[in-house]
Amino acid sequence: MNTLIGLLIIAVGSMGQSSSYVPINKIKEWSWENFWLTQGVFAWLIFPFLGALLAMTLPDMIEIYSSNSVASLQAIGYGALWGVGGLTFGLSMRFLGIALGQSVALGTTAALGTLIPSMINGELFSPKGLILLLAVAVTLIGIALVGYAGSLRSKNMSEEEKRKAIKDFALKKGLLIALLSGVMSACFNLGLNAGIPIREAAVAGGVSDLFAQNPVTLLVTTGGFITNLIYCLYMNRKNRTGGEIKKSSSSVFSNNILFCALAGLLWYSQFFGLGMGQSFFEPGSVMMAFSWSILMSLNVVFSNVWGIILKEWKGAGKRAVIYLALGMAVLIFSLIIPNLF
Repeated sequence: MNTLIGLLIIAVGSMGQSSSYVPINKIKEWSWENFWLTQGVFAWLIFPFLGALLAMTLPDMIEIYSSNSVASLQAIGYGALWGVGGLTFGLSMRFLGIALGQSVALGTTAALGTLIPSMINGELFSPKGLILLLAVAVTLIGIALVGYAGSLRSKNMSEEEKRKAIKDFALKKGLLIALLSGVMSACFNLGLNAGIPIREAAVAGGVSDLFAQNPVTLLVTTGGFITNLIYCLYMNRKNRTGGEIKKSSSSVFSNNILFCALAGLLWYSQFFGLGMGQSFFEPGSVMMAFSWSILMSLNVVFSNVWGIILKEWKGAGKRAVIYLALGMAVLIFSLIIPNLF
């Protein structure tokens, strides 16, 4: 029962993340670097900070970070690497659309983000690790089926239809960017893994298991924010868009801030839900180790649901839709594999 509750909580957070790119489409007039950084302030600083405050007060947070300084610095460092994945993740959506872009990027992230911590802990070839390998393999099969459906869609659609569904559609460029995004985005879970001493210290200090991971998430997202801040300021200088936000009208400013905040809240909900969901799993279990891949699998499923709603699959052909449905079914099946052994 606890496992089911944990899965449902993670699913709710995943649904939020997969919806986070919808509000971005409502942003007006601002260049990419300005709206990306603005939503990042909410997604990577404000809401993670508020989430961490649910676990402990600011003085307690500072104390636990300083007493676990190595883990804190490692979490921030992995977060900075993840920030590169975050930058390219947005570009993969631009060139491939929500459905295919998230599928390729999140598939790579799911595998590496799940298996590398297991390798670091020396558990990959233990009985637990072999079950984990099987579960990840099934996840990748599901994601591959979804990706194949995307390639069929590309073949069956005319250039005009591709542009209509995805304005800047570019398959080869998009796939390369999505793969890079997936590799770097896996560093987020490495950051969470590095922050385990912080989580354990928080629980030992009386913090509820439900919120104990939130202070670690804040460190990782802060590292990612730094990377994105540097890049967006560079783009501001290059494109001379630094004063764009100040020059926007009050109605445009209010509209954009509202939708950036909504996008940031929806994006952060995945990791808020992940931390809460993990508290219902047995510590050290395969389900706990597989939880990162569970989140990524659900992100792929829900992102493709949005892809269908936004008509990205319109005109893709019956065969593509069949493979899409099969891939999503395999992904859902992968969630229960750790409980079969």
